[in-house]
Amino acid sequence: DLAEEEMDNPTFRSDTVLSDVHLHCPSKRHLMVRLNAVGQPVFLSHFKLLWSTEDLASGKHVREITTGREHQCRSGDELCDKDRSDIKKEGELNSEGVEALLDDDGDLEVVRRPRSASDLQAEDLLRDIVCPVILMKGKEDAFEDEERECTCTDVVKIEHTMATPLEDVGKQVWRAAFLLADYILFKRDTFRCCSVLELGGGTGITSIIMGTVAKRVYCTDVGEDLLAMCEQNVVLNKHLMESGGGEIKVKELDWLKDEFCTDPEAPYSWSEEEIADLLDHCSVIMAADVFYDDDLTDALFRTLYRVTHNLRNSCTVYLALEKRLNFTLRHMDVTCEAYSHFRNTLNDLENLQDGKMKYTVEPIKLDFCQFLVYERIEQL
Repeated sequence: DLAEEEMDNPTFRSDTVLSDVHLHCPSKRHLMVRLNAVGQPVFLSHFKLLWSTEDLASGKHVREITTGREHQCRSGDELCDKDRSDIKKEGELNSEGVEALLDDDGDLEVVRRPRSASDLQAEDLLRDIVCPVILMKGKEDAFEDEERECTCTDVVKIEHTMATPLEDVGKQVWRAAFLLADYILFKRDTFRCCSVLELGGGTGITSIIMGTVAKRVYCTDVGEDLLAMCEQNVVLNKHLMESGGGEIKVKELDWLKDEFCTDPEAPYSWSEEEIADLLDHCSVIMAADVFYDDDLTDALFRTLYRVTHNLRNSCTVYLALEKRLNFTLRHMDVTCEAYSHFRNTLNDLENLQDGKMKYTVEPIKLDFCQFLVYERIEQL
């Protein structure tokens, strides 16, 4: 009883970081499957895809995303043509007489305005208090149940932790990863058959989505515990990649080191063949929500320069992040220091003149479709 009470009323220390994705609760439930190597509870969540992998394989273009009775394909308050026509039809019916405003039982039918893209959830995807279900069984049995319950192709299954210290935030799922995954699904023809490198892949959700269209994805991060979690997620979602024939390789890439890890004793090290394959064929690099610490931001851009400098071909880098506003005593105001440092470093890269490399920066408009259930906020 005490354990259940603690799970229902969690307390967080001042150094605890919690992703809003978990509070959004898109999967309706979280299953705690085990404790990881450092004693943190590991949860298994289902994240709803609003577009099945069968559509991915067939190459269909989605014109609208349907959730219950709602239709939405743009971010913000922009509506699909279908939304506008439905509103017009409802208005025409209502103007004909009282009968158009009554349902079958004679009750008043209230016409409600369409929701925005941030409210994509239908009745079964509403916000709820997250009450994790603790499985009193072994890991293998838990996953057997999950396989029976969820064999559909419109769900991404992700192991993750909640409420971690700052150094373990890679074990959580963050909104910018969903945003980048949306863009990948929207522009899938751009990434089809590409060789891709993800920096700071964390739980691997963006690499998994990329793996549905790309030829090969190197999903990288640092820390054996995190990389093992990422590899498990790749295994859990292998059915999503089968139709496209994509391959995901989980590898260690430490931004604070100047070389790839090639130690054969290390579990996620690189072979010489894999390094050569990356440098010869990589045309896309991506990173999501990795700009929260100035030192790590500097290290990432050094790694980015080093890798792109050694690539055989030109490369496009996709960076997604959430601008997090905080009140600071130093400024006595609400600021976004991590984002400001990121932009300054990005400007330095664009202005770099070394006679060898040239970088061009272009913002991407966030008016593309939303394919995963999460809250797309203005700060993304």
